[in-house]
Amino acid sequence: MTLSFPPFTRAVIWLLGINTAVFLGLSAFASRAVIQWVYLNLGLVPEMTVFHFAIWQVVTYSFIHVNIWHWFGNMLGIWMFGATFESAWGMRRFLELFFVGVIGAALTTIVLSFAHILISPDVPTVGASGGVFAILMAYGMVFGENEIMMIPFPFLIKAKYFVLILIAVTVALAISGGGTTAYLAHLGGLFFGYLYVKFAPGRGIAGRFSLSEWYYGLNNSYYRWKRRRAAKKFEVYMRRHEGRDVHFDEHGNYIPPEDDVRKGNGGDKSGWVN
Repeated sequence: MTLSFPPFTRAVIWLLGINTAVFLGLSAFASRAVIQWVYLNLGLVPEMTVFHFAIWQVVTYSFIHVNIWHWFGNMLGIWMFGATFESAWGMRRFLELFFVGVIGAALTTIVLSFAHILISPDVPTVGASGGVFAILMAYGMVFGENEIMMIPFPFLIKAKYFVLILIAVTVALAISGGGTTAYLAHLGGLFFGYLYVKFAPGRGIAGRFSLSEWYYGLNNSYYRWKRRRAAKKFEVYMRRHEGRDVHFDEHGNYIPPEDDVRKGNGGDKSGWVN
């Protein structure tokens, strides 16, 4: 058996760097008043998010961690499992998966808090666990046959079984209350990670609805409209000034007289094709 560690891929490095910088900055330099302000304004406080339209909180809460073990556990999960995804799927799809988990966990927390299920809407939630649990769920689905060493225990377990155990433990802790840990957010991350792997298109969400594709589609529609409009104007001009009819199809392509079906000359079309 050989023991190897995943590489530090580009997006993983950025996530580790931002989270670490925020954690060290708050721990080493921030006063209690600053930390409280950060928790209430950048953490996920459902009342603030919904009633004060603090929409940014559904993302910013994931970069704030309570203590060194909270930070270390999430960073370890991002590196150990996230690097595999980034290597296999690319940076964009990996980041999509992570932030789908983060936002999905936030939405889960908001909905359940207003239903007063184990959490109150005025209590802040922080941490990247939603994104990490989305990665873990996806890892169990995509790389389920890979074996994971259960450090510090000296035995291996397949990733799909590891995820099943993780889900069972998380559900049990959420039902029992789980102390101050937001296990409901963990469940949201697991659920949205499952949805992403199951239903997201192969190119990812951004690839399916990319701005460039939307722009070029809109641009092509505009030029097709201009061509049809020019064809109509040319038909009117030829009828008024030349005394003869010319015809274009619905795409603005010229129809030669011998191919004009309206004159009974067959149905084949030729002419300008774009």
